Amino acid sequence: MDKKLIVLGIESSCDDTSAAILKGSKVLSNIIASQAIHKEYGGVVPELASRAHQQNIIPVVDTAIKTAKVKKSEIDIIAYTKGPGLLGSLLVGSSFAKSFSFSLNKPLVSVNHMKAHVLAHFIDEKDKKIPEFPFICLTVSGGHTQIVLVNSFTDMQIIGTTLDDAAGEAFDKSAKVLGLEYPGGPLIDKYSKSGNINAFTFGKPKIKELDFSFSGLKTSIMNKINSSLMSNPKFIEENLHDLCASIQHSIIQILLYKLEKAIIKTKVNRVAIAGGVSANSYLRKQLQLLGQKLNFEVHIPKFEYCTDNAAMIAMAGAIKYEYGNSSSKDYTEQASARLSF
Repeated sequence: MDKKLIVLGIESSCDDTSAAILKGSKVLSNIIASQAIHKEYGGVVPELASRAHQQNIIPVVDTAIKTAKVKKSEIDIIAYTKGPGLLGSLLVGSSFAKSFSFSLNKPLVSVNHMKAHVLAHFIDEKDKKIPEFPFICLTVSGGHTQIVLVNSFTDMQIIGTTLDDAAGEAFDKSAKVLGLEYPGGPLIDKYSKSGNINAFTFGKPKIKELDFSFSGLKTSIMNKINSSLMSNPKFIEENLHDLCASIQHSIIQILLYKLEKAIIKTKVNRVAIAGGVSANSYLRKQLQLLGQKLNFEVHIPKFEYCTDNAAMIAMAGAIKYEYGNSSSKDYTEQASARLSF
């Protein structure tokens, strides 16, 4: 990696507006503006998200550049999220990136959001070991659940994916039934710490190979809670911590069961996690225990690089620019809500 290359990354795939400056693989700034308005609706409202991005994009980019103490003229490339994500949100980030690139006459590099989550592991951090190739990455977020075999920067293969709902959605929908605020995943993690993981059991999916399914589990959780409320209106209140612990345990066990199968099948002994759900403390703990059991390396990202952020976009952009022979200035390239991996 060129240690002198300065990259501006722009991320706007969902409800966080983020901009970051990387020099080589070191983060000089990583600014994130979150949108609190979605808490009122219990989930992200696409139209409100895109409007908030329009308000936030200029001050966020300006803050990132000033915090990094670089001049606009010193930026070498501009990387932005092409997809997947909410189309309206993606269009705000991509339109700004294209305009900024054109005004500065700098190369423009589009980035796949899901690949960027994986490549966040190559950000240079103190006391953090960079994974060697090949490694397996379990990428878990609100919209995606994937097991990726990473052979090189330019060779990534999805060897397992969800057939319906993602693990993050199972967390958020369960939290909603429990009456928790959005986003509910972190709250389930919080309340689980004083709960019993074996207090309640839910239906387990029977999916072949390395693929996932969380729709059945989600339905089982909702049915259990709703039926219990009919006989005891205070069921959630009286069992909140145990419910959170049992729900979290069920979701994480599904993830780790498939991950263990992937390790045995590929014989790859290096494993990383990525995506918003990789911030979950129980997943981190259980992955480390599995690593000790099966004797494989575990790579866990810093919390700020788990959720959507522009540092990972800048990192992926730098890698694509150097290793993927990309120096694009094709301003006609379109944002894609369902961009394939």
